[in-house]
Amino acid sequence: MNINWYPGHMKKTKELLQENIKLVDLIIEVVDARVPYSSKNPDFDKLFRDKKRLIVLNKYDLSDPNMNKKWEDYYKSKGWSAVLYNSTNNKELRKLNNAIAEATKEIVERYKKRGFRNRTIKAMIVGIPNVGKSTLINSLAKRKSAKTGNMPGVTKGKQWIHLAGSIDLLDTPGILWPKFDDKESALNLAFTGAIKDDVLVLEEIALKFVIRMQQMGKEKVILERYGIEAGEKPLDILDNIAYKKGFLTNKRDIDYLRVANLLLIDFRAGKLGKITLEMP
Repeated sequence: MNINWYPGHMKKTKELLQENIKLVDLIIEVVDARVPYSSKNPDFDKLFRDKKRLIVLNKYDLSDPNMNKKWEDYYKSKGWSAVLYNSTNNKELRKLNNAIAEATKEIVERYKKRGFRNRTIKAMIVGIPNVGKSTLINSLAKRKSAKTGNMPGVTKGKQWIHLAGSIDLLDTPGILWPKFDDKESALNLAFTGAIKDDVLVLEEIALKFVIRMQQMGKEKVILERYGIEAGEKPLDILDNIAYKKGFLTNKRDIDYLRVANLLLIDFRAGKLGKITLEMP
């Protein structure tokens, strides 16, 4: 699968980041805990190499608890701050605020030594589309500040949002990179919904997902979810789901698009269990 998807607004976002990086003290980078490597834009390491970084492993409630710890330790080993977070659970907001305070502690002390005791900390929040960045911002701001939606890339332009604790947060649109050279990462982003479904052939993505689950030894979660038997080939699993659910056309052919939508939606919602697709 060769995906080339770099809309013009994403090019503008990269330029926006380059223009504003000198204004901020902290970079808050949001990644998907199910695919922490694939959902991390490689351009960011070059853009933000001299800035303090906090990695937010969002949606950790949908990923493997054992792998969550390994990823958190991995990012900390690189000298960055890291926190596991679920942006849909407001009870975790204090944990995120504490992580931001800890990540900016040295910056605050440095300002105090220079005589700026009440200096507002400026942070920039970045992430690829559909990692939950806007939902996270709305939780921090305690209001509907960021424009959110179910489709990737819905945040438009940039906006400064004032948070409690003398922090100003610069929100930016989600940004992907020009070309997905790593086919496995491209598939991971397709599985999790970071790439718009309407630019993909979902039937192929669903089949690739079945193959990935088999490779990871997790085929059983699909069989148990839909109450089906395994087959000789990966395609047999999609066939068996279709027959079980009655996803057939008027001509009694299998409606693979309905099967694909069901399987991918269930995975994205965590209905197949807590799954992490890659390890550090």
